[in-house]
Amino acid sequence: MYPMSLFESGESNGEVSLKNLFDNPDSFEGCHSDLTIDEIKFAICRGGWPASLNRKTPGAQLAIAKDLFNQTCNVDISNIDGVKRNSQWAKAILKSYARNLCALAETKTILADINATCDMSRQSYYDYVSALEKLMIIENVDAWSPAIRSKTSIRSSQKRNFIDPSIATAAFGVSPEYFDKDYKTLGFLFESLCIRDLKIYSSNNDGYLSYYRDRLGLEADAVLHLNDGRYALIEIKLGEYGVDEGAKHLCEIERLVREYNKKERQNHLRIPDLKLVITATQFGYRRDDGVLVIPIGCLKD
Repeated sequence: MYPMSLFESGESNGEVSLKNLFDNPDSFEGCHSDLTIDEIKFAICRGGWPASLNRKTPGAQLAIAKDLFNQTCNVDISNIDGVKRNSQWAKAILKSYARNLCALAETKTILADINATCDMSRQSYYDYVSALEKLMIIENVDAWSPAIRSKTSIRSSQKRNFIDPSIATAAFGVSPEYFDKDYKTLGFLFESLCIRDLKIYSSNNDGYLSYYRDRLGLEADAVLHLNDGRYALIEIKLGEYGVDEGAKHLCEIERLVREYNKKERQNHLRIPDLKLVITATQFGYRRDDGVLVIPIGCLKD
């Protein structure tokens, strides 16, 4: 079971249906989100936990993610399979994951981070991560590896992520106000929030999410695949300032797919059905290059 999306928690107005975008991409004429950046910060820290709907105060709602973090590390990490585990080690792993959220950090990088305060072997690390995956706390994002570059240039490692971004803020021990001055970290958390919602919205169509990144700096933060073969290239940008760069990346990936198809006549790759830049801004629109800019506060399944 996934947490709630912003549409399920009543924070996205649902003006834009992801399914309708695939079925009728030309029908999109723009949209307007009611979510402010402060409300997005709060939604990230609170998380999509259904119990938060029953809490009357913001502080009580924020406490749910903190309680989940402590319950996971102190109790559930051992109860999941009856193996006694060290709660401090579990917290160290989750804190390192939080520092490397939505990044391609290698295991040795995370282990070095953990071992700055603990003494954990690689095998113990894998054991703890496996338990956290079973608990639906950690949920990494796989790479999409189309044949548009040489195999050596396309990154294939998983992108580190949680099932919900509030686990990261609980690991950091910070409040929404902290991000008034730390927009860099907020950007990674916003990406995690969008990935959570995209997974939820696409699940009704047996969809799944990956990412694309190569060593030349070209990337798509998410690639949303439907079970019928259709897919969307997606960049995730906190503010309007990143939209041009994100759209440029998506158009370049599409160009590489088309170039590949000209050379490989018998094994064509499908041209992307959608190119989306998802933002924390308020206005959605269609760009001249065909990229759709859509606030996360307008999306639904």
